[in-house]
Amino acid sequence: MRYLPSLLLVVLLGISTFSYADNYPRNYAVDILHYRFELTLSDKSDEIIGQTTIDVLFNTDTSRMLRFDLVNRSAQLQGKGMQIEAVLFEHKPISFLHDNNSLVIKLSKPFAKNRIASFVVKYRGIPADGLRIGNTKFGERSFFNENWPNRTRHWLPTVDHPYDKATNEFIVTAPAHYQVVSNGLLLEESIINAEEKRTHWKQSVPISSWLYVLGVARFAVQYVDLFEGKQIQTWVYPQDRDKGFHDFAIPTKDVLGFYSTYVGPFAYEKLANIQSPSVGGGMETASAIFYGENLVNGKGDNRLRNVVIHEIAHQWFGNAVTESTWDDAWLSEGFATYFTLLYQEYAYGEDEYINELKKARTRVFNFYSKDSTYKIIDNRTAEERQVTNDMTYQKGAWILHMLREKMGHEAFKNGIQTYYKKYFNKNATTDDFFEEMQKFVKSPLSNFRNQWLHRPEVLNLQATWNYDVASQQLEINIEQIQRSEFNFDVPVEIEVIENGGKGKKLMKLELNGKQKIFKVPLDKKPVAVLPDPRTVLLAKFEIRER
Repeated sequence: MRYLPSLLLVVLLGISTFSYADNYPRNYAVDILHYRFELTLSDKSDEIIGQTTIDVLFNTDTSRMLRFDLVNRSAQLQGKGMQIEAVLFEHKPISFLHDNNSLVIKLSKPFAKNRIASFVVKYRGIPADGLRIGNTKFGERSFFNENWPNRTRHWLPTVDHPYDKATNEFIVTAPAHYQVVSNGLLLEESIINAEEKRTHWKQSVPISSWLYVLGVARFAVQYVDLFEGKQIQTWVYPQDRDKGFHDFAIPTKDVLGFYSTYVGPFAYEKLANIQSPSVGGGMETASAIFYGENLVNGKGDNRLRNVVIHEIAHQWFGNAVTESTWDDAWLSEGFATYFTLLYQEYAYGEDEYINELKKARTRVFNFYSKDSTYKIIDNRTAEERQVTNDMTYQKGAWILHMLREKMGHEAFKNGIQTYYKKYFNKNATTDDFFEEMQKFVKSPLSNFRNQWLHRPEVLNLQATWNYDVASQQLEINIEQIQRSEFNFDVPVEIEVIENGGKGKKLMKLELNGKQKIFKVPLDKKPVAVLPDPRTVLLAKFEIRER
């Protein structure tokens, strides 16, 4: 019933609705509230010993089973994978089936609606993926996860899909020479005996499974600063202490401040930047971000700086507001990419913003030359294939850039803030996003959305111009020459250079259909006619005098 008002608003505002095909077996009859992950790690073996307590809210009184993802130990994985030893309810064993990488808990009878029940899963095994157990670049043993997009199941029993968000805690028993970092706040760090240490982290903000984080290694740790009372931390290898403390000193606090002002409040209890061997670039794990170990070089270069900005942007988009299905992955990656650009515009100037847009545009067209069928929103799922690429990131960012120009900067900002507030620590779809943005613009956004998000084509424009002295008119002929029969409906900007290069006039032409001729009054023949001078249209655009 809660969808009826939204659907009515969609009809009234002219926004199209679209179906989705992410085929993960979602179960809305239950809601996972909290995971308590208790893990024992060892230097003697790569086997992990796990006990996970799962708090479940029953939304109906008809559920007879629970399903979680956990990869089976198998010969196909060379003996790796997890073996379940028991599943408990109220301290008593209950029936379960662990097969085909799924854990199904059979309930003897349905639970009452709104009942909260806790189930304990005891298991052990060597992870085939998800948790990387191996050496750092300095040859020291370590444990670092990489859950994206659906690899949590290799080492933790969870609902391994973005639609279900839960709070979590990690209680890790590991050799005493390691330090442990995870989501949320540190509750305990205790020496158990001469060989073992117990570390307990807890996050009280719900997140999706790919955002759970665990790093176990020798670290140098710096408490850099506070942002609104929340700690900013740096965790790097001891050998990279000076380099890492230097590289992560900035711009974390300023970035947190910018996004908090532009979008809305930072959701988490801390922000830790962590050096890791498990990723090449960055991974936006909530409140504790991983960065590729080789990015730390002590130079504070732009590469790492931009990764930091991007991964912090994810704390808002992808983490706090999370896509409901893999069809909508652009709500994470396209948004983080674009808000990286917005921060760059704010901090380093408009030229930096435009240069990054041009780089992104090049990547979009390079990708299209190899795959001309890819749609940003399409029937896809992490269960079967990759869910992101340059189109999700770079084209997604460009779509937000064009939407900002279409709506106006202030209306766009208001829409973003309203969207973020409504879906803060929840899940959202592309429908949800456009419904909120539509509230701040009069013209329907459905056509804009359809041609940029639901179609694979890229816009390719070829234009010629001619000045008629007798009529004192500039004639511009613009033609869409993309291979597809589909034609975009877009505003096209042209800059006319007059008076020996001293005068400039910006023209905004509405192009609909394959070809259109525009006649513009002009006193004198222009020195030059330039396409898209403000870099506001995702297009290949050539123009020449005929």
